[in-house]
Amino acid sequence: MGRLFGTDGVRGLANQDITAELALDLSVAAAHVLAEVGEFNGHRPVAVVGRDPRASGEFLAAATAAGLASAGVDVRDAGVLPTPAIAYLVAEQRADLGAMLSASHNPMPDNGIKFFARGGHKLADELEDRIEGRLRESWQRPTGADVGRITPLQDGADRYVAHLLSVLPNRLDGLHVVIDAAHGAAYEVAPRAFREAGAEVTLIGGEPDGININDGYGSTHIGELKKAVVQVGADFGIALDGDADRCLAVDAAGNEVDGDQIMAILAVAMKEQGVLRGDTLVATVMSNLGMIQALEAVGIKVVQTAVGDRYVLEGMKDGGFVLGGEQSGHVVMLDHGTTGDGTLTGLMLASRVAATGRTLADLAAVMSHFPQILVNVKDVDKSRLESSDAVADAVRAAEGELGVNGRVLLRKSGTEPVVRVMVEAADGDQARALADRLVDVVKSQLAF
Repeated sequence: MGRLFGTDGVRGLANQDITAELALDLSVAAAHVLAEVGEFNGHRPVAVVGRDPRASGEFLAAATAAGLASAGVDVRDAGVLPTPAIAYLVAEQRADLGAMLSASHNPMPDNGIKFFARGGHKLADELEDRIEGRLRESWQRPTGADVGRITPLQDGADRYVAHLLSVLPNRLDGLHVVIDAAHGAAYEVAPRAFREAGAEVTLIGGEPDGININDGYGSTHIGELKKAVVQVGADFGIALDGDADRCLAVDAAGNEVDGDQIMAILAVAMKEQGVLRGDTLVATVMSNLGMIQALEAVGIKVVQTAVGDRYVLEGMKDGGFVLGGEQSGHVVMLDHGTTGDGTLTGLMLASRVAATGRTLADLAAVMSHFPQILVNVKDVDKSRLESSDAVADAVRAAEGELGVNGRVLLRKSGTEPVVRVMVEAADGDQARALADRLVDVVKSQLAF
């Protein structure tokens, strides 16, 4: 059996992979492990629990709260709120841990659970492994007044929206923004925050019924947002995912503005404001070379990490940097939060449009996308990727042809017998030709 925790908590098919029993047992184990490492400091611990609107989240959140309370933890149930709101509330409430029930952008039948330590920070791999190792162990159960109590955190949304507005550099008066909430966790707080900041808001994907989350709406289905922005004549639109930890955008003409462009816009703005620590952005190896070159041209360095928001966050903390993210729209601003926050990202993007008087399309033109070809080579022995001299020679030859105007990336899938081949070049035909050549080499050299 593989590791239960993935890069973003435990995730799978609700009521089969992610059951009420598992949620309860994980919560008990998390309480025990965090108590042992001193997170509770000998006092009666408090946890904040939240969820996205999936139907399965109702029983999974109840099971999580039950597990924590049975282990002597007082639970503050925040209800339906975005993942970054729960992370914020863990810190704001001085809670000892938090739990979020969500499968993010995954289809509705999936669900997941992620834990936050004190301060709203994701758990380290070592702590997750310890929690997994403690599942279903025998333990001394508290009784009487020592069991935890479960109470609603009724003003969690108010506190989160107030936080968002408090860090916004300027108001959004005069802007018309379409928000696609993916029928997800931010269906109330996102439009509320924009409206209270002064923007006119048109909301789509804002009627969650427990079944329709991410269904045809949100950051993985951006077509409805493109149509809506053009139809209502909005200045631009933003698309969130189910738990609202990521954000993509659409300009007034209906053109997509991806995570790389959003990060470039925010990095330039933060550098001008003197708050981009080290004049550095942290991004993954999948970010477009066009972004990297454009930012370097204006004096901003880009540090690249492995794919995954966990690795972006590690790179930011290691270097003391405050802005990082992924092409998918998962953007972290450490001065204002501990995790990606789609609503905050959209607000900061709107703030830049309002402050400069420029259109989103004009701001996004700070970078040009290099054509990027990505091919998944299936049914190969990915374990031999690093040891194959023939593959290494082919990569070096391709890099030699590209020079500074392109790059090559080969990496193993974490879950499948797949090698991912990515080639970027200023010329799309060259990128395709080199990708095809590398795919042939991978197939011939790494065949089972």
